[in-house]
Amino acid sequence: MIKAVIMPGPNQPLELREFGVPELEPGAVLLQTLGSEVCGTDVHLWHGQLAGVPYPIIPGHVSVGRVAAIGGAAADVDGRPLEVGQVVTFLDVYGSCGRCWYCTVAHATTRCPQRKVYGITLPAEEGLLGGWGEYIYLRPGVHIVALPPELPWETFLAAGCGLPTALHAVSLAEVAFGDTVLVQGSGPVGLSAAILAQLRGAGRVIVIGGPAVRLDMARRLGADAAIDIGAADEAARREQVRALTGGRGADVTIEATGVAAAVPEGMRLTRDAGRYVVVGQYTNAGVVPFNPHLDLNQKHLDVRGCWGSDVGHVYRAVQVLARYHSQFPWAQFVSGRYGLGQAQAALEDVAAQRVVKALIVP
Repeated sequence: MIKAVIMPGPNQPLELREFGVPELEPGAVLLQTLGSEVCGTDVHLWHGQLAGVPYPIIPGHVSVGRVAAIGGAAADVDGRPLEVGQVVTFLDVYGSCGRCWYCTVAHATTRCPQRKVYGITLPAEEGLLGGWGEYIYLRPGVHIVALPPELPWETFLAAGCGLPTALHAVSLAEVAFGDTVLVQGSGPVGLSAAILAQLRGAGRVIVIGGPAVRLDMARRLGADAAIDIGAADEAARREQVRALTGGRGADVTIEATGVAAAVPEGMRLTRDAGRYVVVGQYTNAGVVPFNPHLDLNQKHLDVRGCWGSDVGHVYRAVQVLARYHSQFPWAQFVSGRYGLGQAQAALEDVAAQRVVKALIVP
């Protein structure tokens, strides 16, 4: 029997259950789980803040495993045949149809109505379809990315889903050489965005967030300024940002907080004719007001929404980590490692922001 963690429903304690060993259909892959991240999305799932979740589920949407068995033959996204023993990750999104209007015309596969997500929208009754278990069942067609030998698997999970998401956001932001980039939020998405902004040639990076453990990490990653959101109100934060930007505001702002009130504030922290990318609003955090004239139109502000990531973002994230993980200490994001029986504590530690990144290590 295989052990896995179950989230029975919103605000209910996690449970440890046993599953039978699955029979592999042609093209399927069974991974022995090396580790799976605990991220803010899992906290939102626990609080019931995502619509359409088929509880009970096995959480864990970004994971790394060792290939334990293959149903006939399967290949990674480079087209190379997979072998038993390889260490791989995979795109958590499964089932995008490739035929609908969003897939074919808009080239926005993250909006395909057929998409399902491991650890989020696939029910536990269908099997080992989440990372918080001893094994993960990869259905035929799941996009698999092999980790290169020079990239430790734990370093990949330290960056976790935050890096592909940040990569998508920073790409949309079109950061130019010398830009001042402001990042709202100092969780894994915000911290990765601060790194990627530097790799894109930013002249200055400012991070607004908290608590202190995350702001200290932002400074270690190269942020030129880290502003504690708990030490100043919105007006004071605006003055600090203007003092750092010649009175104009940031050239580019990336919102990675998940807090609705951060969005109008971010609009005001961005300079006239600047770019603002909103990536943190993954769940419905409520309604907030803004002034369409003063905050948007008069500022000639370019606002871009960024939803999720696709296999290209995951693939590129692996390449970036393989090249730069020694230069930027992504591995230090991990401040908590938990066994399956400690998953509840991991979830609560992430919810309370007592850790930068928590990993489930079966």
